[in-house]
Amino acid sequence: MAISPAVACVVLAHEDPVHVRRLIEALDPFPVFLHCDARTPDEVFAAMTAGLPDRVRLLPRIRTGWAKWENVAAEVEGYRAALAGTDATHVAVLTGSDYPLGNAAEVAELLDRHQGVSFIGAHPLPYAEWGRGGGKPRIRYPHWAWRKHMVRVPIPRRLPEGVVFAGGSQLKVLARRHAEAVVRTVDTRPDLVRFWRRTWIADETFVPSVLRSPALTPGFEHEHVAESLWWIGWDGSARKSPPWLTIADAGRLLERRTLPGVDVPQLFARKFSTERSADLLDLVDAAFGLRAGSALGARPDVGTVDPVVTP
Repeated sequence: MAISPAVACVVLAHEDPVHVRRLIEALDPFPVFLHCDARTPDEVFAAMTAGLPDRVRLLPRIRTGWAKWENVAAEVEGYRAALAGTDATHVAVLTGSDYPLGNAAEVAELLDRHQGVSFIGAHPLPYAEWGRGGGKPRIRYPHWAWRKHMVRVPIPRRLPEGVVFAGGSQLKVLARRHAEAVVRTVDTRPDLVRFWRRTWIADETFVPSVLRSPALTPGFEHEHVAESLWWIGWDGSARKSPPWLTIADAGRLLERRTLPGVDVPQLFARKFSTERSADLLDLVDAAFGLRAGSALGARPDVGTVDPVVTP
């Protein structure tokens, strides 16, 4: 069964070429736009990119880094290339440590039911789960990232008008016109780009704010499912990033993915590595028919999702 390219996948990677190539294989037949951090050593870059299939396009390399604007720049270049190079109805943003929890048929079926609809948890700020200030200080004060430390200038700055500030994960699936709105904003609003260059962890606030602002993306509030398609293995401990998944996480990962009656299927997960997760990835491949030369395989019920908006 041929699967049309319902989604173009932007993959942001910097290490573990074995897993990145496994991820690309698992995303077959969808087109992939691969960004490899410019800081990645030449030998790792070569291992990641040599002999890739024709459906993979390499993006211009940007020197990205923890909490920096350049992470947004790489994401936007992925949107730009995907929009110009495919007719996909949606664009997904993944990291190089992600992996699908559903085969191409499942992903295509879900997105076909939601033409023009994005899947993103874009929460207006302040957002209680972001701790003291609900994320507003990220926006209100200028910031720099230095060696994985935050440097904040404690002088409030003028906020741009007409922007509804919001936050959410960089991992998302955007409808084509919403990806177009993000690219258009970058191209036509240099004032916002300058502002977000000094915003803390811009990849968690720039795109959500663009989408939640009616002046920049009209109609978005009625055109998205306000939940993520990613399962992330947070374990309740205080940490800056999710823990690596191992075979010990198989039960809770597969249980959440296959529970009946779940409104929003989580068709991706993170984070995986070749060293820690190989056994778990083999299990995922077998459970969902991935990397088997066919877009069809075991297919838990995807279900129908209606666009909803968080207050």
